[in-house]
Parts: sequence; C-alpha cells; structure tokens
Amino acid sequence: MPRTTAPCSVFSARIFPVSINFVKTVQLKYLSYHPNIWGRMIGDVSASCEAGDLVKVLDKKGEPFGMGFWNPRAKIPLRIAVHGDVEPNEAFFHAAIARAAELRRGVLKLDDCTETYRAIHGDADQLPGLVVDKFADVLSIEASSLAVWQRLSAWIPLMHEAFGTKRARIQVDPDLARVESIPFGNHPLSESIKPLKVREHGVPFEINFAESHKTGFFCDQRENRRKFAAFCKDREVLDLCCYTGGFSVNAALAGAKEVIAVDLDERAVEMAKRNANINQARVKFTHADAFTWVRTMIENGRQWDVVLADPPKFIHGKDEDRLGWNKYCDLNALVLKLVKPGGIFVTCSCSGMLSPEDFERIIISAAHRQNRRLQILDRTGAGSDHPVLSNYPASQYLKVIWARVL
Repeated sequence: MPRTTAPCSVFSARIFPVSINFVKTVQLKYLSYHPNIWGRMIGDVSASCEAGDLVKVLDKKGEPFGMGFWNPRAKIPLRIAVHGDVEPNEAFFHAAIARAAELRRGVLKLDDCTETYRAIHGDADQLPGLVVDKFADVLSIEASSLAVWQRLSAWIPLMHEAFGTKRARIQVDPDLARVESIPFGNHPLSESIKPLKVREHGVPFEINFAESHKTGFFCDQRENRRKFAAFCKDREVLDLCCYTGGFSVNAALAGAKEVIAVDLDERAVEMAKRNANINQARVKFTHADAFTWVRTMIENGRQWDVVLADPPKFIHGKDEDRLGWNKYCDLNALVLKLVKPGGIFVTCSCSGMLSPEDFERIIISAAHRQNRRLQILDRTGAGSDHPVLSNYPASQYLKVIWARVL
C-alpha cells in the first residue's frame, strides 16, 4: 500500500550493497508476465527481503520465474526485469545499460541525426523504474523506484561511458518519492545544468531543465515533428498544446504561410518563443486554455489548413478512464471544427492506459459527431528509441493519428 508519511531514516541511510550473499525470493499467487506485480498477486516473501532488494521471483508452484526489484511499501511492490530461471545478479543491469546504448547508437545510429533521444526506456530496456533522455553531453534521469535510486551511483558512470556523456541531472516525482520511500533531497550525483542547445534533424532547440516537464524535452515526437513539417509548406497551421514549440517551429521552417501555437503553460510558451527566435521562425504564440481558446475560434469562424492537437495525458489511472475518454472526445470534436474541408488533422494521445484501437474509435466518433469523415493517412507513435515491450501494452503510450478531414 502507498505510504502517506515521510520515508524512515533506514531508507535514507541505506545505500545499495555491492554484492548479494544469499538469494531472497518473492513468490507469486497468480501467473502474470506483466512487469508490474501488484500486492494482491504476491504470496510468500523471504523474511530477509528489504526495500530495494533484487529478488528471485517464483511462480505459484515455487518454480523459478524471473528476477526483479522488491519494495513492500510501494504501490507496485514487485517490478520484474526479466523472466526465466535466472539468479539475482547486478551484472545483468550493467549489461542492460550497454544493450540500450548499442540499440540507440549502433543499430538506430541516432547520433547521426540528433543530439537528443531516449537513452533508456524503463521496462522496455529491462531497467524498470529508470527513464533517461540524452541531451548532448547531459543525461536527464527520472527515477521512479527506490531500487533504481539506490543503484544510480553505480549506474551513472556506466551510462556516461555507454552514451558518451559527462553530466547528469536526476529528478524524482515528489508523490512517487513518498510512495516508494525514496529519500528526500537531491541525489549526490545530480548536477545543476544550465540551459543548453541541442539539434534535432539539424534544428536547434534550447533545453531549460529548470523550467521543463519530465526530462526536459519530448524526444518521443522527434520523427512526428519531421513528418508534420512536410504537410505545412504554404499552409496556415495551428499547433494546439504546443509545449516548447517543437511542431510549430518545424512548421515555420518548412515554409508555412502562418503558424499559430497555443499552450496553457506560460513557462512553456516562453521557451517556445525562445526556440522560435533561435531559429528565426515566425510563429504567433498564445498563452491560453485549449478548450476555451478553440471555442472562441469556432465562434469567430476561424479555420486552418493543418491542425495538430497534442494535449497532456488525460488518463492517469483506471479510475480516470471515462473522464479521460470524454476529454479526448470533447477536445477532438471541437478541434475538428477548426480544420478546413480537405485539411490535415493530426491528433495525439500520450495516455498509456488508452489503447491505439480505443483512441482511434474516440477520434472517429468525435468526427462523426460533427458529421465529418476522416481519410486516415497514417498511425504513428514514439520513435524507435522508445521500444514497446511485448508483454506491457501500456508502453505503447504515444499514439498519433494522421487524417485528411472531409
């Protein structure tokens, strides 16, 4: 169950041990290949198990099933890193870091086209609770489990070696810190990073970590930003929920006749203006709530040739399913009214708990409510540096639908 009090001092003082002298086990009541195992699914646990331990996982018959991280105080007490008859071994995670780097740098060759990409993608890279984005020589790290936090001192030098970086910033969501019993305060290896510039497909963007969400920049939309720009030459473009201007700057550089970008986050709008200035891109930015602003534009009879909607996550948990569905449906039904007949409509969802099929049903329903039809041109998601784990459907969190509106 989640903790509601501050972490006890034992967690603050405990640093992950270098070696494991004996195997600690956690047994499952029910068979599941999902990487996140909830409390109701857990049976017997070795009495010696402590929060943050690497444990051997047994199935309900007591047979070897995998290994993972244990934290009895967390909302998700068991995070399985790998399935099979394996003994708990820290070297596995060191190798996982090297495999993650080889995928991005050796297989995908991302260093050739961008200075920023997802370096480690949590469960999909067999490093549960760890998300890392690379920005030039900086690693921006999100730790969402106590086990990861305890191991960062050992892992960060390995990540620097694997990705050719020198500096790191570490952040932990305050709510997760309480739930996971992660010590309050900065990690000793976390550095204060000044704003820096990175290039994505040759386009420079400034990253201001102090003012940004998550790891600092949404690397997952990299290929979609490039694809979007190809639709924008000589067209009037609207970018809703623009954040720091990735789509709108690319649209302007591609030769759009007009680009208007809207976001509710005033700090994001200021960063977006900065990115437009860096690129000498003509974009009109507006600080406003998307729902309110769109309704005003509908009343004014405004329409655009190309419209993109990339709202924040509307579904954070199962108890928000219906509310989130309604928000996606309402927003898209409104936004579709701003697309000229024959115009291009690009709409996104970053809610992992919403399946691609359900998202498409929502968008089609929203269009039909307006008595409009869609020619669906493509369905995309995050770049290949955000791999989807086959036994974790929610890791396909980003969904993008590209359509022509009739």
